[in-house]
Amino acid sequence: MTTLPASTAKKLGLVIDLDICVGCHACVISCKEWNTSNYGAPLSDMDAYGENPVGTFLNRVHTFEVKSAGCNAQTVHFPKSCLHCEDAPCVTVCPTGASYKRVEDGIVLVNESDCIGCGLCAWACPYGAREMDAAEGVMKKCTLCVDRIYNENIPEIDREPSCVRTCPAKARHFGDFADPDSNVSVMTRERGGMELMPELATKPVNRYLPPRPKADISGDIDILAPLLAPVPENKGGFMGWLDKALEAI
Repeated sequence: MTTLPASTAKKLGLVIDLDICVGCHACVISCKEWNTSNYGAPLSDMDAYGENPVGTFLNRVHTFEVKSAGCNAQTVHFPKSCLHCEDAPCVTVCPTGASYKRVEDGIVLVNESDCIGCGLCAWACPYGAREMDAAEGVMKKCTLCVDRIYNENIPEIDREPSCVRTCPAKARHFGDFADPDSNVSVMTRERGGMELMPELATKPVNRYLPPRPKADISGDIDILAPLLAPVPENKGGFMGWLDKALEAI
């Protein structure tokens, strides 16, 4: 079995703003493209155009309708990927040491050459964040684009996970949670960033910013009214003449 580091120099992770995520799946597609082209074995698609298509994804977006007391129902899009837990059960259950947590930045990775495809890590992960690649027979998971964030051959602005760089709504943010002044730490404090399923004591690094309650819009509302100028009862000039002419037809 694999042991976890007592501590890590950094705690790299994501903040995902559920209030502004529009569920466009741009992060899903960008993640698939980047990780198919670069780190590890390609993410396979099986029977992609057949009756039972299946594929391997490191990031998925689930959509729910939720309703709080006194508020209208609202749609919430929930992106899900590896949370890079501090006390990651997927690491300690791995029999070959293929699954491990990096000391330098806290990223949880899989060494595919040592993975035997037993699936124990997927069973141990309470978030369902790992997927077995049917073509390669190895376990896949989010890497926080480790081959990208340290890559000095690409512009500095691009040295962040592909999903973060791609998000058109800017709902995804990347940074170091070990730094209290980092962008992700500040957002988590100011917006009450949530830890997913804290009762499991896995200490996930990623945080979710809760959706803001929507205003009560019950009743009859003319959504176009603010955009329309008042129409005078008695029109004059050419438009008044034209109205009368058309009424007489």
